[in-house]
Amino acid sequence: MRNRIEWLRALIGRAVRRAEQVSGKGFAGRVIRCRPSRAAAAVGMALALGCAGPVLAQTAFYDVHGDAELNGADGTVIRQEPMSGAPHGATAYRVLYRSTGLDGKRIAVSGVVILPQGSPPPGGRPIVAWAHPTTGVIARCAPSLTGTFFQNVQGLNLMLERGYIVVATDYPGLGTAGPHPFLVGNSEGRAVLDSVRAARAIAQGGASNRFAVWGHSQGGQAALFTGLLAKRYAPELDLVGIAAAAPATELAALLNDDLGTVAGKNLTSMALWSWSKIYDAPLARALDAAAIPVVDRLAGECVESLLDLLERSETERPLQKDFLRVANLSDIEPWHTLLQENTPGPLPSQLPVFLAQGTSDPIVRPAATQDYMARLCEAGAKVRMLLMPGVGHMAAAHRSAEAAVAWISDRFAGIAPPTDCRG
Repeated sequence: MRNRIEWLRALIGRAVRRAEQVSGKGFAGRVIRCRPSRAAAAVGMALALGCAGPVLAQTAFYDVHGDAELNGADGTVIRQEPMSGAPHGATAYRVLYRSTGLDGKRIAVSGVVILPQGSPPPGGRPIVAWAHPTTGVIARCAPSLTGTFFQNVQGLNLMLERGYIVVATDYPGLGTAGPHPFLVGNSEGRAVLDSVRAARAIAQGGASNRFAVWGHSQGGQAALFTGLLAKRYAPELDLVGIAAAAPATELAALLNDDLGTVAGKNLTSMALWSWSKIYDAPLARALDAAAIPVVDRLAGECVESLLDLLERSETERPLQKDFLRVANLSDIEPWHTLLQENTPGPLPSQLPVFLAQGTSDPIVRPAATQDYMARLCEAGAKVRMLLMPGVGHMAAAHRSAEAAVAWISDRFAGIAPPTDCRG
């Protein structure tokens, strides 16, 4: 086993060095222009999907012990425990809180609440809800289980320095019993809103009811659905704005455009597997028979480290030959309807939006984010767009975090939101 790990590390190191040589400016967020090896493909997938650290052992903290623990209002805390490693003298808690599942029944969702140091100001601390990018579709792939959790919340230090409470949901089915409703907007949005409620329930937090959402990739989709749901689902909360980096918007185009890449096949595989469980959508209508067991195996692997991603690239190899039965998933039901239902529409016009997009993103294409911006503008929203030349998918949140946090701070300060919409 040790020899295999060292071999994998050596492969990754060579792939990283090759990617750096090809890009000329380091590999983060760059498109590899050469014909990739499997190790290079794993690095490319890491850049596309995001990469955390090694997964820690799952504990009984995430288990629900009978229906009695689920009784209570949305966002109330079932249990909490201290979590080490928070920056800047902050205090962190792993939390398990109540939410509502897609079937309307009460569920448990896990996450992390990070409190800044010092006493709360008059009126309470604002809250920023961080919505994470793709990590997997089964329980052990929860962000709160990674050893590098605090490093993976983009802009965390900046938000804590400004005195904001930061809350990060795992989403349903990650940490808690799965499967995770992957790229299912209503599930993500409810989990985000109830995480804000859970943050307010931490007695020593001193939280106000004012919050913003900041998300990347899948988390960008979650942020947008949070805006669509907020007024109806959590009317007691005051959402001041939404910031999203490389958000998943038009899902049919997203999945179809990316099918030629290892990362794209992984994303589509996770979506198909998850939706087959969540919606009872038949995989056999969408997948070649030979692809179904491969997709099942991929569903059991996380997107948490480069070693994970190299393993996934090997697991995914048969999909290069046999994968979809159709040229476009949106051509068949129930996939056509599900893709439409989980594509976010325009937000309420009074809700300001910050969008960040790298121009070298091979997963969420710049045109898709610009098209969504145009829809927001047409609906009357005030939208700030940050286009980042040469930036790829993974780097989008990191490179835009400072601008996003500054934009969020202005919303908390009551400053009129800027807009890049014309007319």
